[in-house]
Amino acid sequence: MEQYNISKGTHFYALGLSYKKADAEVRGSFSLDENAKQNLLNQAKENNIEGLIVTSTCNRTEIFGFAEHPYQLIKLLCENTKGTVEEFQKVAYIYKSRDAIAHLFKVGCGLDSQILGDFEIISQLKISAKASKKQNLLNPFLERLLNAVIQASKRIKTETEISSGATSVSFASVHYILKHVENVSDKNILLFGTGKIGRNTCENLVKHTKNEHITLINRTKDKAEKIAGKFNLIVKDYANLQEEINTSDILIVSTGAQNPTVDKFIIKNNKPLLILDLSIPKNVNKNVTDLDQVTLVHLDQLSQMTDETLEKRKEHIPVAEQIIEEVKAEFSAWLETRKFAPTIKALKHKLQDFKTAELDTQRKKIADFNEAQAEIISNNIIQKITNHFAHHLKDDASSGTESLELIQKVFQLETK
Repeated sequence: MEQYNISKGTHFYALGLSYKKADAEVRGSFSLDENAKQNLLNQAKENNIEGLIVTSTCNRTEIFGFAEHPYQLIKLLCENTKGTVEEFQKVAYIYKSRDAIAHLFKVGCGLDSQILGDFEIISQLKISAKASKKQNLLNPFLERLLNAVIQASKRIKTETEISSGATSVSFASVHYILKHVENVSDKNILLFGTGKIGRNTCENLVKHTKNEHITLINRTKDKAEKIAGKFNLIVKDYANLQEEINTSDILIVSTGAQNPTVDKFIIKNNKPLLILDLSIPKNVNKNVTDLDQVTLVHLDQLSQMTDETLEKRKEHIPVAEQIIEEVKAEFSAWLETRKFAPTIKALKHKLQDFKTAELDTQRKKIADFNEAQAEIISNNIIQKITNHFAHHLKDDASSGTESLELIQKVFQLETK
């Protein structure tokens, strides 16, 4: 976007991979935990990248940022994950400039979610932006763009019904249980991991199964206790995981671990066990399927479930897209004015130089020279002149480039 003086010599890119072309295994290879995200941001800063946001969820890992070439960003991603450049090229997408902007709007507004209308990604983007801001990697362009995406997502939520109905990964999990497990209210259910999906699943379990035999285990016990207190559930220590698995009928795994936390060697019971793995990377080793009594279902299988709710949501896509176009147009209008800013700023500095030189001359000529009054009058005139030029450039966009060049030539301006 260098033509808008956002970033000299670089372009804005959106790149990454998602559930559309990358399966759970590949997405797991490119998954970024909090430490990896922080390392990536630190490296970006060391490499003088002036604007970057990175997000990693169960459905996608993406980088939005400025670079001379997208490989700079791809390299950052691969250096901080288990993924390779070769793997990335097979399943990835790369968008540039306006296409990158359009992609971020689509993602942030739930139109690119694995379950249409799932707005969880906007929360992730907000968290990612805060992390970037701490590292001074949230430049004015990215901040304004993200605010525009947030505005569009809010409007879509309130002005359409694209997120109506109980459809999410957590609800799909409970729906699957209700459909495939008889007498679910009498079953022993173990929820391992209390992240966002885990908490939502827990709430849906309580609401829809009427089950009073739900146990929570989390590596950090106090987090599980907070959730358990809300729903009056049982909490066990992480050390009791194997014991609890072997008394369970249903195991739901939703941890943030980078490697499998459950495998066939810790399953010792002989009764049927349904395991739902809601984690990316996968947290349940596929070797559990070697056991005849175990049924394993992964998040991707649950997300493919379609019902009337999802079909109804699709009817609202055209209105959602119209809202995006309206907000995007406002952002584009702001972006258009950015190309004038350096010239106006340089003009103001030039006029300030004229003022300083003239005041110095008059100060020597006039014995009782009124310094304060001259300063006020001069500054007011400078402000009026720069405002006049700014309004002209904004109002006459068709010849804006010619006007810029003329102003720069007449006043001999050097823009940075």
